[in-house]
Amino acid sequence: MSLHLVLITGMSGSGKSVALNALEDSGYYCIDNLPPELLLPFVGLAREQGRKSVAVAVDVRSARSLPQVPKGLATLQNEGVRVRSLFLEATTETLVRRFSESRRRHPLTRDAAQTHHYALSEAIDLERELLSELRLNAHIIDTSLIRANQLQSYVKKLIDAPASPLTLVFESFGFKRGIPQDADFVFDVRVLPNPHYLRELRPLTGRDAPVAAYLQAQPDVREMLDRIEGFLRRWLRGFEEDQRSYLTVAIGCTGGQHRSVYLTEALARRFAAHGATLLRHRELDPRE
Repeated sequence: MSLHLVLITGMSGSGKSVALNALEDSGYYCIDNLPPELLLPFVGLAREQGRKSVAVAVDVRSARSLPQVPKGLATLQNEGVRVRSLFLEATTETLVRRFSESRRRHPLTRDAAQTHHYALSEAIDLERELLSELRLNAHIIDTSLIRANQLQSYVKKLIDAPASPLTLVFESFGFKRGIPQDADFVFDVRVLPNPHYLRELRPLTGRDAPVAAYLQAQPDVREMLDRIEGFLRRWLRGFEEDQRSYLTVAIGCTGGQHRSVYLTEALARRFAAHGATLLRHRELDPRE
């Protein structure tokens, strides 16, 4: 059995420690803030010790050596190591609020020579630039509107998914709380009939049978579902040939409770035979 390596990176304040803890709870041997120069030696040592699952967090504190990370990952993959890269993202507004609440200093508020001071928003912009290459080939998780236990659940489901050339992630959300930053495709289904306006369906969700039966009976809902499926099937092969590892499809309605949930569940079932398929409901998943 080959070694499985999970690389966690992303914005400071986006939840990297939470994600790393989730992996540790799942039996991974974890290292935080690993200098990129030590990535290959660390994996070599893990192999010698007979470890099967390891995770490392790399962040902007190793800014000067970050360009070594993609090269190191490519080397490990050529040696048979199964690599998954996760990039944790959040809006600048969210990151500013988190730093203000925690009273922590952003690692880039001062440069390495201690000669220049950056405002918090400037440090965040600089961090995005420095991490841009690592973001390109990673699975992105937007933590702006999710709680710590939601993030832990998402990470555990992701690593438990079977190996596949392309992992499909179907995510429902409510527009009233914003569009997920991690989405590759966003489909707006607010034009469809809304169960919210039926008293008996209002407290239910798109996972409940009465809501599903109501939506299944609507011609527009069936057409929307068929057209989204057709679009995705038309282009899936192209994403696989482009060596994409993840594709996140976000379905949004007003509150993220009925229509988007139903369509997300239906799409996940239709693509179940594809391979690795994950399901998320941003507004319904436990947040406490």
